[in-house]
Amino acid sequence: MSTQSTPAYRRLFARPGALAFTAGNLLARLPVGMAGVSAVVMIAGARGSYALAGAVSATGLVASGLAGPWLARLVDRYGQARVARPATLVAVLGALALLLCVRYDAPDWTLFAAYASWAATPNVGGLSRARWAHLLRDDPDARHTANSFEQAADELCFMLGPALASFLTGTFFPEAGTLAGAALLAAGMLVFTAQRATEPPPSPRTRAPSPLRAPGIRPLLVCFTATGAVFGSMEVVTVAFADARGERALAGAVLALQAAGSCAAGLLYGALPPGPAARRFGRCLPAMAALMTLPWLAATTGSLRVLAGALLVAGTATAPTMVTAMTLVQECTPEGRLNEGMSLVVTALLTGIACGSACGGWAADHLGPGAAYAIPALAASAACLLGWALRGTGQKRVTRQKRVTRQKRVTR
Repeated sequence: MSTQSTPAYRRLFARPGALAFTAGNLLARLPVGMAGVSAVVMIAGARGSYALAGAVSATGLVASGLAGPWLARLVDRYGQARVARPATLVAVLGALALLLCVRYDAPDWTLFAAYASWAATPNVGGLSRARWAHLLRDDPDARHTANSFEQAADELCFMLGPALASFLTGTFFPEAGTLAGAALLAAGMLVFTAQRATEPPPSPRTRAPSPLRAPGIRPLLVCFTATGAVFGSMEVVTVAFADARGERALAGAVLALQAAGSCAAGLLYGALPPGPAARRFGRCLPAMAALMTLPWLAATTGSLRVLAGALLVAGTATAPTMVTAMTLVQECTPEGRLNEGMSLVVTALLTGIACGSACGGWAADHLGPGAAYAIPALAASAACLLGWALRGTGQKRVTRQKRVTRQKRVTR
């Protein structure tokens, strides 16, 4: 990180309680990146079926997408600690149940049931963003820096999580990744929820409408779905590309470079002056659409090394795009429903990742791994078009609201 950007983050974490809840948040967020790889390695190793392992993992994603908004609504109503602690207990018990079912050769259906319990895992990133939004509600510049840090943390955990899971399952025993993930989640959530001074107050009797009814939210969720398709298709296509060249073991490292580029860009972006979120969003989306063509072009060389460089550069567009989109979600979500609004974002992303994975796999099989890089490029272009449509509809309402406010001031 540059010396220019350091003061912004130093001021951010100088706030009382910020370092403590961030440390707990990072511990609890790491298992989210570990869960998929840990489950697949453990199930495939014991049952000899990647199809079964993939189906169980997909079930967990679907369950998380369905349960997330409901769980977040409870958090908004009763508070983070009161809901997150029992929810974490359910998730940890589900992970342990999955481990025991695999270990003792239980019927296949028990694996689906046990892993579905992982959906009770609280949206750790959303909880942390809600705390920053509460603490920095009167400081938009600091809130921009906090959102940038949170996105960089997401990228870091999704970069380190699979690597840590692979190390643990390969070095010790197949169940080590799942066991360590459950322990990290429990410890991290205990530390995070213990910081009661920074917790947003609950809204037990809020009359605010559902975030889905808020102007601008639905187009944003569609845009997040398209962005998720970029992530899902890129992962599958990159694995297929490396496998076709006999270098499948390097696929994880190549994908980690994309996350590293995004992480670095997110931290640097957080030190820049924020400006209007809608305007920044309108600029970030075309940049992402343009940069996502680089892996497609690099794939034509047939070199995994050239592709790795292209992914590193392309990754620099994703964090700024996600940061501005999250800022828009915070601005559009009704007061008292922020956790629910950000949980809907996660559901949209998971939906997009699932669709992108399916489309990317089909394209890799039928068009070839190189040509399949057109899928993430097309998904990024779709997100760009949807973002421009959002800018045209959402900004009109914001402008009208500002005019009304200005007129009231003049009248007074």
